[in-house]
Formats: sequence, C-alpha cells, structure tokens
Amino acid sequence: MARGEKIIVALDVSRLEEAEKLVDKLRPVIKIFKIGSELFTSCGIEAVDLVRRKGCKVFLDLKYHDIPYIVMKASKAAANQGIHMFTMHTLGGASMLKRAADAAREEAARLSNEPPLVLGVTVLTSHNDKDMQSVGISGSVDDEVARLVKLAEKAGLNGIVASAQEVSRIRKIVKKEFLIVTPGIRPSWAQKADQKRVATPKEALEMGADYLVIGRPITAQDDPKAAAEKILQEISG
Repeated sequence: MARGEKIIVALDVSRLEEAEKLVDKLRPVIKIFKIGSELFTSCGIEAVDLVRRKGCKVFLDLKYHDIPYIVMKASKAAANQGIHMFTMHTLGGASMLKRAADAAREEAARLSNEPPLVLGVTVLTSHNDKDMQSVGISGSVDDEVARLVKLAEKAGLNGIVASAQEVSRIRKIVKKEFLIVTPGIRPSWAQKADQKRVATPKEALEMGADYLVIGRPITAQDDPKAAAEKILQEISG
C-alpha cells in the first residue's frame, strides 16, 4: 500500500466549496477522503461525486445502525455509488452486519465494480471506561472492543474501526488480512481536542493499524498539504 493510501483525511466541513478546496490541496499526497455525517447531511451524494471526480477514493463514515433490512439497502446503495469503504455499528448485531456485507458485495459484482470494504465501528475513540458504564456496559473498553471485533469478523466484514490502543490486542485475535482503521490519530505536535484514546501516526502503524484517519491536525492547518507531508515523513521513519 502506498504511503498516501495509509492516511485518510476527514473532510469534517459543511460546505462543498470547503471540501473541494481541501481535496484540491491534498490530492497530490492523499488518495482517500472521509465523508462523515456533517458533510453528507449538508451536501449529500454531491460530496461523494466531488471526491471521486477528483480521482480520489471515498470512505463513507455514516456508521449505519438500524434494522437489518434498512442497513442492507443502505449498503447496497453505497456499493452502487462506487464507495471505497463504509462503516456500520457492530452493536447492530450479527444479522445486520452479515446482510449488509453480503448485499454490498453482490451489488458490486452485479455492476462489475470493485467491492467496497465494509468496516464495523467498535467503540468510539471519544469514549473511555466511565463512558461505557454510563450506557450500561460494565466491561472495559478493551473487552468490549474484543467482543465486537470477533462479531464483525465472523459476520464477514473486511475490518473494523478501533482506537490505536486496542490495535495490538486485535491483531492477536483476527486473521492477518482483517483490516484495522484507526481514528483518534494525533501527531506529537497536535492537540488531542475531544479524543481520549489517541496515538501518534507512527505508533498506530507500528501497533498494526492499516489505515489512519486524520482530520484537524491536517485540515485545520494553514498549509494542509505541508501538514500531511510532515505526517507522511514521520511514518516513514
């Protein structure tokens, strides 16, 4: 995998014009962009079309979580739109996960497209043990992540989204080809903001992450491309 594909830049903006400026500045070095709830709610499929039109890949991070039929239909639609990877909450359960993954691959095959990478969200990086207890989950974050990872792999997902702090443990319980996408990445020179379980880019990759999702440490800088290049140099040692 090329260095530029290890980093996924989060387009956490609300206007298409803002997203386009970031993509134009970064596409010489970054090849995958995350479209999340803010941009998709504001601009819809136009945001997806924008990124693809610029020759880049889309990570659609809408974290589907609904009854199996609804998530299956959404996953099919994602495959139809040429999405490179997308997310759903593993807490949706085995039936939801399996039906969605199967539908995405079947739709891609029907269109003779490359199938999207289907990823399960385990525990958000803004949560710690105390947050888990507040919603009735008595175990630790580590234990809950391990349980959900096994569920995702058994259901046929391509990988999961998890904090770098869980990556080493996850690598011990999944197959080698199972992907780990890691948000909450903060270079040593960046602020943590609202993230609680963080790691530097190099630390996360050394632990076994395949992709790093990075937002503000790149997009909030005066020169986003220079910030991205600085991170790429950091992970190259």
